[in-house]
Amino acid sequence: MKPFDYYRAADLTEAAATHQPGSVFIAGGTNLVDLMKLQVMTPDRVIDIARLGLDRIEDDGDGLRIGALVSNSDLAADPRVRKRWPVLSRALLAGASGQLRNKATTGGNLLQRTRCPYFQDLATPCNKRTPGSGCAAMGGELRNHAVLGTSAHCLALNPGDMAVALRALDAVVEFRDAQGIAHAHPIAGFHLPPGTTPDVETVLPPGALITSVALPAPKGDRQIYRKVRDRASYAFALVSVAAVLRLERGRIVHAALAFGGLGTVPWRDPAVDALLTGEAPSMVLFDKAADLLLHPAQPREGTAFKLPLTRRLLRAVLEEATQ
Repeated sequence: MKPFDYYRAADLTEAAATHQPGSVFIAGGTNLVDLMKLQVMTPDRVIDIARLGLDRIEDDGDGLRIGALVSNSDLAADPRVRKRWPVLSRALLAGASGQLRNKATTGGNLLQRTRCPYFQDLATPCNKRTPGSGCAAMGGELRNHAVLGTSAHCLALNPGDMAVALRALDAVVEFRDAQGIAHAHPIAGFHLPPGTTPDVETVLPPGALITSVALPAPKGDRQIYRKVRDRASYAFALVSVAAVLRLERGRIVHAALAFGGLGTVPWRDPAVDALLTGEAPSMVLFDKAADLLLHPAQPREGTAFKLPLTRRLLRAVLEEATQ
């Protein structure tokens, strides 16, 4: 690991003031420390923000405000989350291991970086790691790579579980920029597709710090998170689905579907939600939703299996949610 300076911030103002080019914030460190060991990330200064008091879950009208430093374990176990936003609790419990969930934070989880093996291997070119160097995944071994939202510069998959659930719940990410100005950005659009700049992964400007995530009141009472992976635990999704639905008089009156394991960002297609809304559940309808979702997919050798897998998983989730 490359030597670095360590600084413990006492408050948000001090954290912003001590951030400079070459600095990174650290809380749980479950992703950052691994990347520092690999020298994929080599910060000159690490700023510890674990004691800034951002570790509370508070009622916010009919919604909830989750501090950026709330651990994944605490968030998954919160009675309010389990009762009203169960898709979030289930997504969190489907990720990592118990030990990692005890350390991983809400803000850090949103910013976790891809597990693409070429990104983590300094011997191979990677536009996400070194802009302009190329993408070794093109023509390489592919399995845990994206089929939606890719570009000629990057095929890297977003690895999150929590972010997929938050996408289905229309969460809002709240942060402070380097000047201390507060901002709020919908989770839709918070993560950026690679385009020509794969190294720019979110809308956060340099020196910005996530402070909380706001959950609006749930719009659907039928919530499911289902994840297909190579092992029963401690594995990233091959495909996952977060579904939030509401039915009235035998018809779907609200549908929000988000997907993991498919996209370069936590994936949600508004056209799929619109197709389902107002319709009576049926296998024909569910297959149409899968057709619409997967129409823009660009599978390559090694990732083509994700298309039929997604179709089967989506049908199973919608069938369960509408029973």
